[in-house]
Amino acid sequence: MSYKTILVHADQSRHAAERIRVAARLAQADGAHLVGAAMTGISRYLYQDGNIDLARSVVAMHMDALYQRASDSLAHFEEVAKAAGALTCERRLVDDDSAGALAMQSRYADLVVVSQDDRTDPSAHLSLRLPEYVVLNSARPVLVVPYAGSFETVGENVLVAWDASMEATRAVTNAIPLLKRARHVTIAVFNPSPFDEHGEQPGADIALYLARHGVNIEVSLQQTGIDVGNALLSMAADRSCDLIVMGGYGHARLREMLLGGVTETLLRTMTVPVLMSH
Repeated sequence: MSYKTILVHADQSRHAAERIRVAARLAQADGAHLVGAAMTGISRYLYQDGNIDLARSVVAMHMDALYQRASDSLAHFEEVAKAAGALTCERRLVDDDSAGALAMQSRYADLVVVSQDDRTDPSAHLSLRLPEYVVLNSARPVLVVPYAGSFETVGENVLVAWDASMEATRAVTNAIPLLKRARHVTIAVFNPSPFDEHGEQPGADIALYLARHGVNIEVSLQQTGIDVGNALLSMAADRSCDLIVMGGYGHARLREMLLGGVTETLLRTMTVPVLMSH
């Protein structure tokens, strides 16, 4: 089991290069095909509305600039990806907004790579809350790369947040290609309760499941009185983890994102890349 197609967001953000480098290294490790997707920013729903004549709209005045911006993003993607060791890469220009296009294009990839929101980034207004939308609307796991720092390794020392939920189960299963390559994987179970779905020994069942996949695993039961999201980040720092795997909790309602507390905490204050599945 390995990733064969990895999709990465290509844009004009100052964080694009690090995001692309992370995606390229993962693609190289699995021998995967790397796809860089750049969007024009014009929602596909405008094209589907026969009552709107784009040629006569205000949008038409800016179309050339939007296409040029996307093309420049793809040229940058290709340059960074090849320098980082991607074996095969593909440029994909999409007529859509970034969040909607990535959620749609994710159907044809094994993993999606995006960056954490950075409201100080000049291009941030084009993709605010993009990670949340893609996590909640994607059929694939989403790797969110922090906007601060550089990440030479991703997945050598992994921390898995485990609560026996469907979301956590999907995240763990989707992360198996990374977990199998990891030097060490810690399953963290916070505040286990006999009323949870963990069974008699919290974490034991998922540890056995991963061990059968050849994952080097350790279970750590944690009692904490603070917010679990912050406790998870603290544990990752203490153990020098370079990846967190967790379920993405929330509900998509039209284009609004309603997130659970742990998910929101991680997306807001992450210090290492986080792989999420909803």
